[in-house]
Amino acid sequence: MEKENTTKSITVEGSTVEDAIEKAVNQLKVSKEEVNIKVVCEESKGLFGMEGAKSAKIIVTIKDN
Repeated sequence: MEKENTTKSITVEGSTVEDAIEKAVNQLKVSKEEVNIKVVCEESKGLFGMEGAKSAKIIVTIKDN
């Protein structure tokens, strides 16, 4: 019998990378230590250094135990 692939990955956006990570761990109901995080793109500042010109985007995958 083959082992079923149960790897769960989600793509999340946030105003910062940390914000996106928090959203992801809340959605997956796991801790930061239980996931691998790949930053697709970091946020970029708007006019006069304001946040939110471009959202941060990450891919979060639950680690295999």
